[in-house]
Amino acid sequence: MSQQVLWTYAFIDRPYGLFGQACEFWTAVTATHLSELRGENKEFTTLLHDGADACVKVQGVASGPGGAHLDFPVADVREFVRSALRLGAEVVDDHGTWAVLRSPAGQLLCTMPWRAETTRPPVVQGSRLDQVCVDIAPSAYDTEVAFWSGLLPEWQSLPGSLPEFHVLRPPTGLPIRILLQRLGEERPAAAHLDLACTDIEATRAAHERLGAKPVARGTHWTVMQDPTGGTYCLTGRDPETGGLPAQKGKGS
Repeated sequence: MSQQVLWTYAFIDRPYGLFGQACEFWTAVTATHLSELRGENKEFTTLLHDGADACVKVQGVASGPGGAHLDFPVADVREFVRSALRLGAEVVDDHGTWAVLRSPAGQLLCTMPWRAETTRPPVVQGSRLDQVCVDIAPSAYDTEVAFWSGLLPEWQSLPGSLPEFHVLRPPTGLPIRILLQRLGEERPAAAHLDLACTDIEATRAAHERLGAKPVARGTHWTVMQDPTGGTYCLTGRDPETGGLPAQKGKGS
């Protein structure tokens, strides 16, 4: 069977009034520049690299605090939607050539045709935005792991380095991984971005100079808030491979 998912995008969702501020911060930390704005309200943009294909987009949302979601460019949008529905997803919006779906736990995801993206962006000053972490309530965790593992059969699906993590590693060349995290409380599913860093403290200091703030620290990760208040994590993973240098920490 040929590979269905041919590229991946991490989507940064932030309140529309903070859209410009989010774009300014995330272009700085990823060494990118903005595409032309798209959408009825100019609420979408792509973070563009010179010499590589994009894998991060930003959206201004009309309500709620925002967060993150995944976009999947695929070989066959209709087949991907059918697969997701068989596994328990529901359709939020179907635009024919692209669709917005909701996972069983409530996490949004999108699918659209592949546009020949092939070249992964480089590591930038020792870090790479390479992972979307989906935070899941305990009661929904096993169902959500089964959903994502079934939706992405070509990806490696394996336990993470801690009991509350499950990792989905994409085929070689795809730029965005997925980490599923079991929360300690019941609340709606949400997602945030993770960056792999060769030196968390150096990256944290650089991000603080751009207006970000540290929120909490784990053994091998630091929780941050960008200047809009959006949460993301700096993780002690290899920016080239996405893996941990040691068998513990946030993800695997």
